[in-house]
Parts: sequence; C-alpha cells; structure tokens
Amino acid sequence: MITTLLWDLDNTLLDFPSAERQALIATFADFTLGPCSPDLLVRYSALNARWWRRLEEGDVTKAELLPGRFREFFAAEGIACTEYDAFNAAYQHHLGDTIVFLDNGYELVKKLHQDRMKQYLVTNGSLQAQTRKLKRSGLGELFDGVFISEVVGAEKPSRAFFDAVLSAIGSVDKEELLLIGDSLTSDMAGGCGAGIPCCWYDPKGLPVPEDLPIRHTIRNLNEIPQILAASK
Repeated sequence: MITTLLWDLDNTLLDFPSAERQALIATFADFTLGPCSPDLLVRYSALNARWWRRLEEGDVTKAELLPGRFREFFAAEGIACTEYDAFNAAYQHHLGDTIVFLDNGYELVKKLHQDRMKQYLVTNGSLQAQTRKLKRSGLGELFDGVFISEVVGAEKPSRAFFDAVLSAIGSVDKEELLLIGDSLTSDMAGGCGAGIPCCWYDPKGLPVPEDLPIRHTIRNLNEIPQILAASK
C-alpha cells in the first residue's frame, strides 16, 4: 500500500516554462537590457536545459550553473551585462512570481493532505526560487517535508540525494513510496536507482524507456488517486 509520495516540483506540479518566461522578461527589464524576444527565450531555455543536464551528470555544481548559464547566454547573444550573480539573484526571485499549476495540482495535493497521505517535495531547483514558489503557491503548507538539493548537499539523480531523503523520512518500506516526476534523467533515473517505485508524469505521451523499471506512467496528475486506490 502506498503511504508516502515524493513529488518533483517544476514541470510536475508547476508549469516551469511559464515561470521561466516571465522571470527572464522581468529580469531583463530590471537590468535595462531591452526587450526579451520570443527567440531569445527559446535559445535561453535550450541553453539552460543543457546546463541542468550537466548538473545531473555531475559535470558542474549548482554554484557554477546558476551564474554560468547567464555568462554563456550573454556572450552568445552579445548582451552587454557582466553582473551574472546579481542577474541570477533577481531571476531566482522572479521565478516565484508566476505560479501556474499543472492539472489542478494544488487541489490534488491538498486533497491528499486532508486524506493524511504523507507527501514530500524532492527538487533540484535553487533554494531561493523554490522557497518563494512554495510560499506563494501554498504548497509549502501541505508537504510533510521539503528536500532541496542545495540543502541536502547532493543533486538528483545521485544516490546520495535519495539516501538522504530516505534517512530523513524514517522507516518506510520502499514499496510504500511513490516518486512522481517528469524528468527521466533526474527523477526516474534517480528514483529507480535508489529502488523507489516511480511514476513518470508524461503529458506528451512519449515512449517509455526500456532501460528504466518505471512502475507507472501517467499523462495527467489526476490519475494518481487511481494508482493509490489500486495499491490498497
């Protein structure tokens, strides 16, 4: 029986592209860098995704990633800004300004909370951004615990991250857990590697990879209650 859920945040409960777009536009305005065009947003998003993949692979640290992506982006786009740390700090702040839930995720988490389901957040997002998102979204009041990689001292998908989570939540049989996330390389690879049953949130209906023993695949978060009921 599933008694405990481990939730990813960005692109699982919250629409990250919406927040990313508005945060970049707002930070460009803060630093008077001119308009942030749709083409610029697309190129930044792709570059940013590459940096996060490097983080998952252990090629860079979070401290290198946060300003480093802007250093590369500004150089590639010919943008006259060298205040990488200050720009990143403002950007992290703005990431929490736009809260868009996927599949009415807030109502789902709230209902599960009321039903006394244990729920924890497991995220690689920055401490500054995730703390603000949790406060403004109301999700922070619903989770039984929050595990942010900067605080844990390890990143998903590393075994060290999930070992720390398992140690902190106490003596729960792994078969009572379910990790829900969108990322194959971070959530699913990490959870499966730690022996945690995983649920891949795949709204686009992409093929399920054969090399990961993913227990469940869903296209809408509101399929979760069915999985929980079937586990009883």
